Amino acid sequence: MRVELPEPNAEERAHSARLEALIRAEIAAAGGALDFARYMELALYAPGLGYYSAGATKFGAAGDFVTAPELGFVFARCLARAVAPALRETGGDIVELGPGSGALAVDLLLELERLGAPPRRYRLLERSADLRERQQRRLMQHCPHLRAIVEWLDAPPVDRWHGVLLANEVIDALPVRLFALRGDGLFARAVAADPCGRLVWCELPADAALHDDVSRALGAAAAALPLPYRSEVRPLLAPWLAEITRSLDRGCAMFIDYGYADGTFYAPHRRDGTLRCHFRHRAHNDPLLWPGLQDITAWVDFDALGAAAMACGLTPEPVVSQAQFLIGHGLDEVFAAGNAEAGDEIARYRLAQQVKQLTLPGRMGETFRVAVLRR
Repeated sequence: MRVELPEPNAEERAHSARLEALIRAEIAAAGGALDFARYMELALYAPGLGYYSAGATKFGAAGDFVTAPELGFVFARCLARAVAPALRETGGDIVELGPGSGALAVDLLLELERLGAPPRRYRLLERSADLRERQQRRLMQHCPHLRAIVEWLDAPPVDRWHGVLLANEVIDALPVRLFALRGDGLFARAVAADPCGRLVWCELPADAALHDDVSRALGAAAAALPLPYRSEVRPLLAPWLAEITRSLDRGCAMFIDYGYADGTFYAPHRRDGTLRCHFRHRAHNDPLLWPGLQDITAWVDFDALGAAAMACGLTPEPVVSQAQFLIGHGLDEVFAAGNAEAGDEIARYRLAQQVKQLTLPGRMGETFRVAVLRR
């Protein structure tokens, strides 16, 4: 995938160089090669330097990508209709993971208030001080009267709680291990440094843990895959899911992300995996470029998510496309109300474009899926 990318400015390059020096030091300490999962963790989350830990704008037109809540209110208003029954039943909380700019929290709170189903508390799990400050500003600007029920968390709740856990485009940023299946065996893809200090790819014989993870993920499908075949596994998914849902006593967890289900993740034609990078609204496939300045993601294996859910006592519902989910939770009603609220033709046009982006097969409608896990 060859994409023309804009050049970072001098300050951005200096920031990336500091993170790259940290990565090179870890490569040296690891004996000359760093498993990609650790590289991805550093590139995204190294304190003060990683993509999600530093202060640059990431979401919306001024950032690197646009999430569904950033498009407008339609996504949140439909989601409100999906979570309202659980909130009415439990009288509980909403815990949102990775709340980004705070756009979803604002629109969801306002719509739940209008529907007569506000949460007891709206809790945002956000470790980034910069993003937390932006979320607070947004909430104070758009719904200051609801500020009393909003709180920020540094970690998943420890005390038992009930209600709804929400995660929109969160799992895709969990670190993955990359593997290469070749005629002479299974290899772990790793990151090294060449004599000039540039980050480069290398491959190492797979360790026992990677052998187990890949065997479990591929199953009998491995025999039908073309060689070489490169893809990824997400070994942290199961322990991460168990940790974030451990204290959820009653209610559901909803995960919205781009991914594959029904045994299609490791399709023969997807022989280079799903890893993608996002920089200023351009997608490309070079995660070693400008660490700290670009997002690095991999699509979600919803079959693996379902298996992890059952292992920690959650009951998964059938995974549906985002289009199916929105249509099933009042999209027509939300669209009609939005049209009635629109002040002119420009606003109505933007509303129609928003719905198209959320639901059309060539956009978010089919690539994004929704998993609901109940307890």
